[in-house]
Amino acid sequence: MRSYAETPPTGPLRAVVEVAWQARSGADPHTQRVLPDGCMDLLLSGGDLVVAGPDTTAHLAASPAGGVTTGLRFRPGALPALLGVPADVLRDRRVPLPEVLDPGRRRLLRPAVPGTGDPGDTGSGGLVWLARLALALRMAAVDHRTPAPLPHAALRALAGGVPAAELADRLGVTARTLHRRCVATLGYGPAVARRVLRFRAAAALLYDGVAPAEVAARTGYADQPHLSREVRALAGVSPGSLRAVPAAADVR
Repeated sequence: MRSYAETPPTGPLRAVVEVAWQARSGADPHTQRVLPDGCMDLLLSGGDLVVAGPDTTAHLAASPAGGVTTGLRFRPGALPALLGVPADVLRDRRVPLPEVLDPGRRRLLRPAVPGTGDPGDTGSGGLVWLARLALALRMAAVDHRTPAPLPHAALRALAGGVPAAELADRLGVTARTLHRRCVATLGYGPAVARRVLRFRAAAALLYDGVAPAEVAARTGYADQPHLSREVRALAGVSPGSLRAVPAAADVR
């Protein structure tokens, strides 16, 4: 039987990780529609370590029968600094982690300490191994080649439709600096970030069973047809279909 479970992060990881999760495909192959949410993930599947970059549209993830995928979903903008690469390099891509890391960070992919799980572990040990790796990457992220992620209040402002120029003023930077910061940490500029983050909030409400008209009103869409157009553009399905697709919690 297919299953999906989330676990809140603990300790220092809470600053950069939204949730740890594990999906099992069951006795049959399964394809999951992964929605754009402004986040990036570290994935462990079949012993392979993969970085899931920021999506601009839905991604269909296929799992074989009996497949187990474990992941850490990082807060919007948090993972690029740990990897040492800008988010736009990974936009709409799934890339093996060793290909992303520089030689110094690549050394962190050494075998796990006995008893704490390893990359091939399909149980809780896999989550432990990913958490240890994320902590090591965080401690190694001292070169500051990638800007710091936007503060939570700025992400909420974007999701709420605040114009880029106004947000730049709030942050005390130029509009060009804000654009560069968004591209480097989120993978796209403020206009696309606004669409994705607002969609994320709407998708979470739709999955909870809120009526589309109310979702449109609560998340800042002009009307229900506007919501429907954006959902189809970003998710590839109708708003009604999203009620069967788990959505990440929004940034509000």
